[in-house]
Amino acid sequence: MPRARRAPQGPAPATGRRELADGKAESASCRRCPLWRRATQTVFGAGPADASIVLVGEQPGDQEDLAGEPFVGPAGQLLRKAMREARLDERVAYLTNAVKHFKWEARGKRRIHERPTTSEVLACQIWLELELAAIAPRLVVALGATAVRSLLGPGARVLRDRGQVLPSPDGVDVLVTVHPSSILRAPDDVARREAYDAFVADLRAARRRIARRADRVRPSGMSPKATPAETG
Repeated sequence: MPRARRAPQGPAPATGRRELADGKAESASCRRCPLWRRATQTVFGAGPADASIVLVGEQPGDQEDLAGEPFVGPAGQLLRKAMREARLDERVAYLTNAVKHFKWEARGKRRIHERPTTSEVLACQIWLELELAAIAPRLVVALGATAVRSLLGPGARVLRDRGQVLPSPDGVDVLVTVHPSSILRAPDDVARREAYDAFVADLRAARRRIARRADRVRPSGMSPKATPAETG
């Protein structure tokens, strides 16, 4: 699909909703890579069509694959907790993944996450590009290495670029941070708390960024009510 970006103010919400609904319906029968064969279903993104911010993870996990919704498992619960602490309101956020099918390997009765390959990420980019084109957010947050690679290409690095806002090839601003699952893998409570606090700080920076973007696009003399993400 074309990689051209919309104007910063975004599409009309009705248009964005229609494009997202059409994309979700079409992605349900996606066969662009082999991952669909073992997944329960395609897990498309979720959130408002006029979202100010899009948060992009790696791929659905076991619980997301069964529920058909992104970020409903342990990492998703941690993400939502961190968003609340950062005062980043879910009502202005759209949550999705770079890859829409769950890639896993069996360990006994459990299905364990397996990282998608570069070819699988590239095969799925059409759906992420569709979501971003329909929403035209003020900012995208890349959660972890797979999202960073999908949005910014192979030259970007999570640890080196963390906290920075970088332009994607499509012209969208992308803030780089870790995936919340990395916090759950921290070796002890102290490390986990430090990792969580740093993650919340990144989300606070994202909230401030979209608030500044909102201020720049308002006509002079106009003082509308602040959105939930712009307060504080």
